[in-house]
Amino acid sequence: MKTAALPPVRIEPDLRQELEAVLGEGESISAFVAGAVRGAVAYRRARSDFLASGEAAWAEYQRTGQARTAEEVFDRLEARISARRRELGGKTAR
Repeated sequence: MKTAALPPVRIEPDLRQELEAVLGEGESISAFVAGAVRGAVAYRRARSDFLASGEAAWAEYQRTGQARTAEEVFDRLEARISARRRELGGKTAR
């Protein structure tokens, strides 16, 4: 698959200086921008999926009138967190 160029983006000189100051060793502005675009696309996809899931859950609730209590949700989340901690051998994920 061929690569494509993004359109040039004009930025203020101060922003460019800040950008250059945070680049990693051997990292180019192009690589930084490509990574930022990749991250923004992933974020927007995850946000879209999250919203779609919420809309589906709301529609299901409206259809059935059944919902979980906050306590049930928190208990389930706590169980998932505890299981993950056991998998990591007691280490905390950061």
